[in-house]
Amino acid sequence: MQKFKLWYHSLKARERLVVLGGGALVVLVALYTLGLAPFYRSINTTAERVVRKQGDLAWLQSVTPEIQVLGANAPPPVAASGESLVVLIDRAARECGLGESLTGQTPNGDSGIRVRLEGAAFDVLVTCLGNLERVHAVHIETAQFDRTAKPGLVNASLVFNRAAG
Repeated sequence: MQKFKLWYHSLKARERLVVLGGGALVVLVALYTLGLAPFYRSINTTAERVVRKQGDLAWLQSVTPEIQVLGANAPPPVAASGESLVVLIDRAARECGLGESLTGQTPNGDSGIRVRLEGAAFDVLVTCLGNLERVHAVHIETAQFDRTAKPGLVNASLVFNRAAG
């Protein structure tokens, strides 16, 4: 530090002003680069997210009446049949085209069943699960999905229970 002071004091007045101005410029650039630029970038990113979310909200509000009409026109759930969960799940899987993927069913408590599917088409499986819930009043207690090497196919471990009531 002492060497720097000696060097600085050895400069002419005009050279000192240039060094001070350059130092001040370096400090200002460092403050902007390290402090203000990330702050402004964060503000812009947040503003873009808000605009995107407002667009999503506007779309949701525009389709709300349509969703309400569809919900009102949906068929009521069918009363639970006397069919056992084992038979119902097996039949539903075959109707959905997942019969080949159904690899195991084991009882789970008094009113539940644990089901294993391997290599099931995810989109078909989700549709089938929705039908079980809506049409047959069967609830999903737990669900675990694992990716497979083939895109769109999953291995699934599910626990179903009959809806109470």
